[in-house]
Amino acid sequence: MAGQGKFVTWLEAGSKRFLDTADFAAAHPAAPGAAPSAVIKQLSHLPVIADPSHATGKSELVIPMARAAIAAGADGLILEVHPTPETALSDGAQSLKPAKFAELMQQLKRIAAAMDRDL
Repeated sequence: MAGQGKFVTWLEAGSKRFLDTADFAAAHPAAPGAAPSAVIKQLSHLPVIADPSHATGKSELVIPMARAAIAAGADGLILEVHPTPETALSDGAQSLKPAKFAELMQQLKRIAAAMDRDL
C-alpha cells in the first residue's frame, strides 16, 4: 500500500454489535463509536467503499446510512437490492426493493452535487 496500490480499497462493512436498533454498526459518522469515512480518507490514499446493507442489517436503516456515507466522503457504496426481499435466499432483511434503490440513487446524486462531487 505504501506504493500507492491502485487495486486496494478500504471497505466499511460494519462490525457486529448487540443492539436492538441495528444488527451491525458501520464505520462512519452515523454509527457512534466507529471511525468515520472522512478520517479514513485523511489518513489513507485508499478509496472508501461503505456497505450500509451489511452494516445495519435492516432495510429501513440502509437509506439513511447510505446518505450519511456519501455525505461523509465515501467513494462508493455496496447496496443489496432484490425485487422480493421477503423471498430472498439470504440478506433479504437488509435488501432494498428496486424502486427504493432508484429513489436512493437520485437522493445520493443530489447529496454528492451539494458537496461538489460526482456520484
